[in-house]
Amino acid sequence: MNQQRSKFLELLKFMGAVLLCKLVFSDALEAREYIPSRIHENERETPYPQVFNQPYLNPVPLLVPKKMKLSDFLQFTLSKKEDFTGSTTILSKPVPWCMFNPHQTLSSGTWYWRFRSVSKSGEAMSWSPTYSFTITDDIPKFVTPSFEKVKKTMSEKHPRLYCFLEKGLEEARWKMYSHPEYNRMISSAREGLAADYSTDTQPYKHASAMVAHCEKLHTAYMLLQRDVYANKMVQLIRWLLPSQVTDRQLDDDFYAGDLAYLFACTYETCHDRFTVDERIKMEQLMVKILNHYRLRFQGTMENHIFDNHLWQFTFRRLLQTSLVLYDKYPEARDFFEYGYELWTSRAPATGFNRDGAWINGTCYFSANAVTLSYVPSLFSYLAGTDFFQHPWYRGVGKAMTYGWPPHSQSVSFGDGHEQMNDKPLIVRSAFAEFLARETGDPYAAWYTSIDKRYEMDDEMRLYRMVRPESQKTQTGIPVDEPKAIWFRDCGEMIANSSMQDYQDNLCLNFHSSPFGSGSHTHSDQNAFNLHFRGVPVYGSTGYYMNFADAHNLLSYRHTRAHNTLLVDGIGQPFSTKAYGNIVRMLGGEHISYALGDASSAYCGISEYPMWIRNFANQQLEQSVENGFGETPLTLYRRHIFLLHPDKVLIYDEMEAEKPVRWDWLLHSPVQFSIGEEAKRLITRNEEKQFTAVAQLFSQQDCKLTQTDRFVAPPDEKKAVRGEVLNNQWHLTASFTPCKRNRILTLIQVNADGTKAVEIVRDGNHFQCGDWSIEAELDTRKPACLYISNAVNHATFSYGKPSLLIGGKLYKLVHRESSLLFDKIKGEWQVQEMADRKPQLTGSNQ
Repeated sequence: MNQQRSKFLELLKFMGAVLLCKLVFSDALEAREYIPSRIHENERETPYPQVFNQPYLNPVPLLVPKKMKLSDFLQFTLSKKEDFTGSTTILSKPVPWCMFNPHQTLSSGTWYWRFRSVSKSGEAMSWSPTYSFTITDDIPKFVTPSFEKVKKTMSEKHPRLYCFLEKGLEEARWKMYSHPEYNRMISSAREGLAADYSTDTQPYKHASAMVAHCEKLHTAYMLLQRDVYANKMVQLIRWLLPSQVTDRQLDDDFYAGDLAYLFACTYETCHDRFTVDERIKMEQLMVKILNHYRLRFQGTMENHIFDNHLWQFTFRRLLQTSLVLYDKYPEARDFFEYGYELWTSRAPATGFNRDGAWINGTCYFSANAVTLSYVPSLFSYLAGTDFFQHPWYRGVGKAMTYGWPPHSQSVSFGDGHEQMNDKPLIVRSAFAEFLARETGDPYAAWYTSIDKRYEMDDEMRLYRMVRPESQKTQTGIPVDEPKAIWFRDCGEMIANSSMQDYQDNLCLNFHSSPFGSGSHTHSDQNAFNLHFRGVPVYGSTGYYMNFADAHNLLSYRHTRAHNTLLVDGIGQPFSTKAYGNIVRMLGGEHISYALGDASSAYCGISEYPMWIRNFANQQLEQSVENGFGETPLTLYRRHIFLLHPDKVLIYDEMEAEKPVRWDWLLHSPVQFSIGEEAKRLITRNEEKQFTAVAQLFSQQDCKLTQTDRFVAPPDEKKAVRGEVLNNQWHLTASFTPCKRNRILTLIQVNADGTKAVEIVRDGNHFQCGDWSIEAELDTRKPACLYISNAVNHATFSYGKPSLLIGGKLYKLVHRESSLLFDKIKGEWQVQEMADRKPQLTGSNQ
């Protein structure tokens, strides 16, 4: 040991000094005192951006709440002059929606903007108050052309649906017989040819099934140009035209989108095969659907944080419909322009997400994958600008790989996190293949080289058979693969022992999201999932078979289903107000660290009409008995570490205005063996041959209990995807009521052939193999945590004003900062970080 230390000190001497890399935020001290009611408004109530908003992109879209639009149109003006004079001033045309994208880079400095309502007759109302915001040089730039450029390109393009593939289509027709997916294409097309609705008296009930047939037939026709496929597409429409679609059917956004696309795709592809009367009927129905959803979308979609249905399929389907009818109907032109402005303002992932991760649950990324590939392909072609240069697209390959590693269950959160059925995996694989081919993303290329399910995908097959393959080959994950990644905008940190060795990888995902809970996300702030060899060691529990049945509301979406905390048995409501935030993240080769703050997450009950209605439909109340309600919580900060390669450490700080029972939660697919006296929890996975040992330490006494029952069990009748509804094990460490508590947890995961080391405690000092830990558990003293490794000398400190590193005294800029000394990109560095202030998109109240 002394010899190793001597060599290490010699290395430092050779380097001349420790390389100090300070990561300090000037507003960090204010961050803990500044607690807004929410970071993102579910439905916009506050004009954006203002002086208290930090833009996510340059240029930043101007957004106005729908209730502040007082007439038919809104008009915007933007300037670097407060009196809106000078050459920088921009005045928009009046538009029927509530957003404006400048479509140009905004220079650094203060900008001013305002808006006014304008009637169809041209009568303008008074200007709104003037708002201001600041553009800084560090804001990522992503600029798109104005719609005027797109409009000019549009007039030259026919056919339009897949105009971005036209260039390679003729060559693809020559080569398709040797394409590896040729036989699958033919088989799929045969399925379309076999469809028969000739005797059905209500054919419109089958419109969504017909879309699947249409996709397969369309791909075959585009490549083979054989009448048999086009004629079958026409026959599908002719089975529909004599009947009438109901308004109730059109009110279903998924159905309406499918029906509109079915007509639009066939109308464009087989235009001359229809009679004039047939074409008029088709046009009338398409325009009716466009009008219905144009009025429903405008002012709403740009102001909703994330309307999952409309973004998943409906937006794309209706955009395609408006594209086909663009020359014929003003309603189609209006919708297409709106779609372009909406995408550039609020896509690809809320507009407030540059991470590449999917805030609405990793499984539900699959529901958006085709839209996320098609729309930017179309706009890139029409606008002459690469829409895949958006920061989100530059990160999505890495986010996909880390959030759902190859041959693994998803390590992330949200609805469907537990699912392994083929459809989301096929579409996910197809998107990764698309991304690798389109952008050369190395993570997507590596992912695709392992998972070839994309060959079974029908929706993106035309793209794969036409577009030349990427020239960039990828046989392994990038050599500079980071051990941990921080998805700042979404609120996740994912750390791996070795993604390269994915079959034996230990993966930690920590979640504390500024988007809170709602839609397909859960009430899981400051929760973690831990996977080894592709399966959960500890993970979120329950089964997603229904969006809002009793099991979903009480035993799946509820906080009790996740590895986090309950306060007097109460969890976090389904609301954007119930937000968390990862305020710090540091990482090197030996230590990966994040600090989550969920102090605002335990804030009562959901105020959203949808959730109120969902509870009422199940005859349930958001009551204390069901785990909902106000709490006196004032502080819940969780420090979490992956101590590479096989240990996880958690240090929880909790405070409340009055004594509460702290229920610390841990969930496992297998039963816990509980050592009550030592607070030791052991689980054993026989199939994957590993053992996990977790041990809790606190000055407060706790009682350990476990159950394999759900508060609300899943309904077997809803298990239509072949789910195996095993009971899962839920452990609760209930701590004696107190106002303040601190808990230190050490987790060791060991494959067979290795063994967990004994933890030796001496007061606040804990020795765990080579790792030495000092943790202040006395709540009368300031929180403090110190970690060091005797072999590799990696060091972490929190709460110490100074410490020795390599024989040199390092004084922290802020006493409460977190400090890491570790090897980072080949060099030993010191990183210091205080809290990162939340990046608001709503009010600062």
